[in-house]
Amino acid sequence: MNKFFKLFLSIFLLLSFTGCSTPSNASSNEPLKRTELLMGTTVSITLFDHQTEETLDAAFNLVKDLENELSLNKSSTLLTQLNASSGTSPYKVNSTLFDIVEKGLYYSQLTNGSFDLSVGPLVKLWSIGLPEARVPSQTEIDATLPLIGYQNITLNKEDSSIYLHKPSMQLDLGGIAKGYTADAIATLLSSKGVGHALIDLGGNIYTLGAKIDGSLWKVGIQDPFESRSNIVGYVSVANQSVVTSGIYERYLEADGNKYHHILNPQTGYPFENDIAGISIISDTSIDGDALSTAVFSQGLEEGMAFVQTLPGIDAIFITKDSQVYITEGLKNSFVLTNEAFTLVE
Repeated sequence: MNKFFKLFLSIFLLLSFTGCSTPSNASSNEPLKRTELLMGTTVSITLFDHQTEETLDAAFNLVKDLENELSLNKSSTLLTQLNASSGTSPYKVNSTLFDIVEKGLYYSQLTNGSFDLSVGPLVKLWSIGLPEARVPSQTEIDATLPLIGYQNITLNKEDSSIYLHKPSMQLDLGGIAKGYTADAIATLLSSKGVGHALIDLGGNIYTLGAKIDGSLWKVGIQDPFESRSNIVGYVSVANQSVVTSGIYERYLEADGNKYHHILNPQTGYPFENDIAGISIISDTSIDGDALSTAVFSQGLEEGMAFVQTLPGIDAIFITKDSQVYITEGLKNSFVLTNEAFTLVE
């Protein structure tokens, strides 16, 4: 039976207000929040200055537009049209899709394919998180793996075209699209004069500015073994993104086994390592989104070493034995609050 468990971040902001669901006639000193179900997740935006319904309308319309361009689960999106062109000829796309694929290809190359945006056929084969989810046969996996390979993607900036060389190749932007969207929302809000806001796309958190009083936001890091109301600790941030991936976020149960949704493009099965959850702290959410998957795939030691080579990127690793590891840049901003876990110095 399929189960949905939101591993992604819980956000415990310790704000000076209660009840974020504010009516449209709220006074100017009250936060204004709206939540909708989009992009297959819960999208929440809270404004703490320049609180207008018109600003929220613009932000949510942006999300809807991006979903209609980038979704793999809707028919006739720009992404599905691109995938349908695989193996034929280069396909011209708009700047949004081109930029996202370009960033995805960058991280595919940087991680030598542990993050691979061409993993679409494998994601579709397993369909974890969807009603049709099942464990595929080895024969099916063996037939699917040759379709995966970021090396078979060619970008042409001059005419904004993308060529998927192999027939039946499919790009899956699920590991990067929410991050791009969070960044786009932040840019839109800033253009409308908003300086203090929280953007939450199913746990992809972006903190626009600091809190109204100038202090940092406290973003709770979800306990990967318990319900969404439990956290391991929190990290203090402003103008940064916090994104988490892990084995309990979304999974399939079959024959007494759990199969999480982070699939290895090399083996065709979920990655197996010592990590239960990982959170990436970065200046842009698209980086955090891609890296949360890429670093998870590398395991603790390799993942920690990899993050340390990336300027402006920090990470929190939670292992299956309840140990917490943090990168150097978080020494003064992460606080462990859960006694069931141990912070490894």
